[in-house]
Amino acid sequence: MNSKLKFFAFVVVLGLAGRSDISCAQTTLDNYVKEGLENNESIRQQNFLLEKSIYMLKEAKSLFGPTVDLSSSYTRADGGRSIEFPAADLLNQAYSTLNKLTNSSSFKPLQNQNIELFANNFYDAHFHTSLPLLDAELIYNKRIRGQQTNLQKAEVLLYKRELVQHIKTAYYQYAQAVNAEKIYETSLKLVNENKRINQALFDNQQANRTAVIRSENEVSKYQANLVSAEQTRLTAKAYFNFLINKAATDTVVVDSIYQLPANEVLSDTTVSRREELAKLKLSQEINDNNIGLAKAYLVPKIKTFIDLGAQDYAFHWTDNTKYYYFGISLDWNLFASGKNTYRKKEVLAERQSIAAQTDYAVLQLKTQLISARNAFLSAAAQYKAAQSQLHASDTYFRDELRLYKEGKVIYIELLDAQNQLINARLESSNTLFDTRIKYADIERANASFNLQ
Repeated sequence: MNSKLKFFAFVVVLGLAGRSDISCAQTTLDNYVKEGLENNESIRQQNFLLEKSIYMLKEAKSLFGPTVDLSSSYTRADGGRSIEFPAADLLNQAYSTLNKLTNSSSFKPLQNQNIELFANNFYDAHFHTSLPLLDAELIYNKRIRGQQTNLQKAEVLLYKRELVQHIKTAYYQYAQAVNAEKIYETSLKLVNENKRINQALFDNQQANRTAVIRSENEVSKYQANLVSAEQTRLTAKAYFNFLINKAATDTVVVDSIYQLPANEVLSDTTVSRREELAKLKLSQEINDNNIGLAKAYLVPKIKTFIDLGAQDYAFHWTDNTKYYYFGISLDWNLFASGKNTYRKKEVLAERQSIAAQTDYAVLQLKTQLISARNAFLSAAAQYKAAQSQLHASDTYFRDELRLYKEGKVIYIELLDAQNQLINARLESSNTLFDTRIKYADIERANASFNLQ
């Protein structure tokens, strides 16, 4: 095979490089998305917060049930305040008279008593059981906790949707880098062969020194481009593996992508599924219950309780030691120096703020969707233009190659056609993956990707 035939063979390889990729099933990206949703550390943190919210809701529900506490105490005391009880002064004279009348000594004389207020050598142990019968604050608190749990669920979904977009974008960027590296690898082989051909022609005095020097420069340029492409690919791989919680050097399998994505997503112009709006709606519901909570002081709190225990001196135990103590209590806030009124006004002001945020968010999200759709249409148009340019560059290069083999054009003209072809292939590859990235942006903007 002569030099020019070898040169033509490399051109064919270059043409194939524009469509080369790592072939796999079309579900590869879907599997990566699923893996990322299961393993990403940010999602795990949000799930922990959701678990916390669920337990807080259970705690709020438990406040409606009875509570039982064991309370015990033992006291020793001496001194302090006391009460003088003149038992002897009050009763001894009467007792003496009774003894005379009954001709007996049945009524013993008494001593005046000094009763200390602090119980000495005294114990008290009892079970205290209480149960709320009516408490508006507990009712609203349970409702708020439930809505806060739903709010955290929406937060988890929001993180997942953001992660899906990042995973898809990183995946396509990695595929873009893989394809660019392959194009540069094939291009480097081509310019090396080109250099060999020109050196042979120069040695046979069929080409001048300029062609050889330019060939050497092209080799250096594409060697540098290949190194840069390789580093870009490694960086893209590390970031993609980071998103799915894998080692930076783990292998990433790429689907074969040769065409534009389906554009049915363009017809979906609604933003009602966005988690941001769901969060604002839940915030409004929480605010409504906060208003009810601020008015809860209008309803009295009623609860019942019972104590079952024992108390006596010196740890004695008799039938009289045991006791029960039952009651119902009512608390009603009648005056609080305007605190409750200010609290209601504060919550009402927050409601107006949430309503304003919702209106602004809807407008902002619709604008984001319009921008994403326009960006996709622009990327698709650029890809089609790149395809047209690729076809023209390919034809131009083949014509120049034929003329070069016939000795009708100089090497510089062929080199220009070659560089145009390589650039066209890079542009075609880059714009193709750009359309995929912009498609992922639309999925994010209208929340059309199914997270379940």
